[in-house]
Amino acid sequence: VQLQAFGGGLVQTGGSLRLSCAASGRIFGRYTTGWFRQAPGKEREFVASINWSSSSKYYADSVKGRFTISRDAAKDAVYLGMNSLKPEDTAVYYCAARTNGRYTESDLRAYDDWGQGTEVTVSS
Repeated sequence: VQLQAFGGGLVQTGGSLRLSCAASGRIFGRYTTGWFRQAPGKEREFVASINWSSSSKYYADSVKGRFTISRDAAKDAVYLGMNSLKPEDTAVYYCAARTNGRYTESDLRAYDDWGQGTEVTVSS
């Protein structure tokens, strides 16, 4: 499966963006999908995840109350709504399908099929 994240861009502090993650090839609608981000010089970190039925959603503490993850089953797409953006949200954002159930939703090792990232820059 090929995952593609898009929707990034340059936004001012306090602004909003909505990222999208779509799959081509195998339908990934039955997988938990996660969003991660990687800032320059830092390790990739968990942002949010959503299971296939949208009944379970998890967020990193740093984005709770500001970011919202959602899924559109009909379009086989996952979204990350980002509000009240801060300069520390600047990073390349990636989406991935969770294929390894031995690890929790926030663990990088639970995911493969990483898509191409999309860059988000928040100016101060």
